[in-house]
Amino acid sequence: MLVRDADPADLPRIAAIYDEQVRTAISTFDLVPPPVDQWAAKVGSTRPGDHFLVAQDDGVLGFAYSSTYRPRPAYDRTREVSVYLDEAARGRGLSRLLYAELLARLRAEGVRTVLAVIALPNEASEALHRGCGFERVGVLPEVGWKFERWIDTALWALSLDPARRGTPPGRPG
Repeated sequence: MLVRDADPADLPRIAAIYDEQVRTAISTFDLVPPPVDQWAAKVGSTRPGDHFLVAQDDGVLGFAYSSTYRPRPAYDRTREVSVYLDEAARGRGLSRLLYAELLARLRAEGVRTVLAVIALPNEASEALHRGCGFERVGVLPEVGWKFERWIDTALWALSLDPARRGTPPGRPG
């Protein structure tokens, strides 16, 4: 299994994996599949802390990315992460493999806090995040409406600074 940076040639497969989740799952609150150019912007981002990785075996089986948490300078060392897998690739440890590489890159860049938002219920995603060191820090009740029902989300956080103090390398204090 190869984990690598996504490139424009991966866009159709990325869109297909995500679109299936839009149609069938609560893992995204998108109600309509987004246009491919939305994915192109994420793949092509050069903003520090933004990464887009794919897991490839015989084709792209899944992807993970980090992106801006909120568009204000005080949040620059915080990133939100997401991971999506092709239905046939689930249960093989690919999410953990993608996250291992993604978190290593974020740590190396001096990102301090990583956040994930998980629609509930989703035992597999919560187990993944717990296994990667995230902590569940809160629940936002009934914030999404999909499939004719209200859905809660859980907020998960991971500190990349084990001491939870000091300044990450290469970043201002």
